[in-house]
Amino acid sequence: MKTRWVLTSVAALAASVLAAAPAQAAPTGQHRPIVRCEFTPTPENPSPKPVLRPLPFALTVGKQKVTFRTNYGPIVIELNRAGAAPCAAHNMISLVAQRFYDKSQCWRLTDNARLGVLQCGDLIKAEVGGPGYKFADEVTGKETYPRGTVAMGNQGPGTNGSEFFIVHSFANIAPNYSVFGKVVRGMDVLDRIVANGIVDTDPAVPGDGLPAKPVKIEKAVLSWY
Repeated sequence: MKTRWVLTSVAALAASVLAAAPAQAAPTGQHRPIVRCEFTPTPENPSPKPVLRPLPFALTVGKQKVTFRTNYGPIVIELNRAGAAPCAAHNMISLVAQRFYDKSQCWRLTDNARLGVLQCGDLIKAEVGGPGYKFADEVTGKETYPRGTVAMGNQGPGTNGSEFFIVHSFANIAPNYSVFGKVVRGMDVLDRIVANGIVDTDPAVPGDGLPAKPVKIEKAVLSWY
């Protein structure tokens, strides 16, 4: 089992390198095509599914598409390796290649004056059931979160794992969440999810809770340019 996951991760990374090869890079000394990433084990919070940590370096050139096939329809996101959060993009590629998100559920939906997002990536419930490791934030302090943004969710500084959110309207939040992609197809799917309503988990915070109709990720797949 473990050998299979190793081979899957290495194969995914190799395919990423080949896919990114034609991309233009900045002049030598101005841009590094690879950066190191530190993925730290969290034995106190193990993964409920077998998964390996990503390799400790990420490409900083090119883009990668991921399709989340949900029970509402497909949502296609474009990961930007050349943006501010290459380790986050690299992390999602690794998790998708290992089928971590397959048969999972999006446990949180918000639609209020402060926040309008769908949160996915946890296998057990909201903020529980990550990949068994964490990695640092990749933020500049200038992040904004308009409609279609894909960013890492976290439970505090440096706690990124598998959780991510997609902005379906806007997010009036501090720039503490690493932005690593955007939706390129499927915003109508998000709109249908929102239209079905929310089961509030806290009466004091309306418009924040479980999607009224469960949102399930049936399968996540990589698509090459």
